[in-house]
Amino acid sequence: MTLDARDGFVEITRHGFALLGLIVIGAALMLTARPELRATATTHLLGWLEARQITNTWSPAESFAALERTTAGDPLDLPAEQASVTYWLSRKYNVSPEPLSVLVAEAFQLGERTQIAPTLILAIMAIESNFNPFAQSSMGGQGLMQLMPMQQSHKLDQLGGPMATFDPLSNMRVGVSVLHDLSVQKGSIDAGLIAYAETTKSRESNYLERVLQEEQRLARITQSVRQARAQSQETTPQMRPVRWQAPVKSGSISL
Repeated sequence: MTLDARDGFVEITRHGFALLGLIVIGAALMLTARPELRATATTHLLGWLEARQITNTWSPAESFAALERTTAGDPLDLPAEQASVTYWLSRKYNVSPEPLSVLVAEAFQLGERTQIAPTLILAIMAIESNFNPFAQSSMGGQGLMQLMPMQQSHKLDQLGGPMATFDPLSNMRVGVSVLHDLSVQKGSIDAGLIAYAETTKSRESNYLERVLQEEQRLARITQSVRQARAQSQETTPQMRPVRWQAPVKSGSISL
């Protein structure tokens, strides 16, 4: 009984394919005999194919949206000292200068607002994460400045929650805010740095030394640019001198 059913199914399938073949041949002959039908069929087929491909085609709007989400810029748009720092860090830490230029510019802006040297902010990121915005330590520190999300939840909540640690600019702003608060509380930048290392679980014995050494290297770069600018002012007196403030001011900063 099973063999008969199988043979019947094979026979039906064979006749079905034969019928389909006859239909295709008949349609082809009809289209050959009547060019206007062939043209209409071709138009409908192309329209159907184009409609199927709409969702898979590249959209300029999507490209622009991706650019808006990208944290990158042109280093040549930066002031000379910031551009010099950007390219130096890019070579040392094997980081593309375009996203790094945004971090450098942000460090200088935060430095002006908090009265913390921007070169120190950049040095902390260099030692903490090597400028990897997705870095995570074995102790749970995350992002550029190795924030501890549980300890800094009250600051991160203002920027969207704990996942903000992986946003480079948010991580910087919270990290600098923490360093500023600790420096004011402890009475000096050095004491604030030691407390910051404890906060981020960066307890290497030479942590402070490494950060300060890197900060001195960066400071020499900016100083050399300022010196070159000062020399050029003799022939171009219209250039404004660079303002610099060193001491830490008390009080909290807004993120």
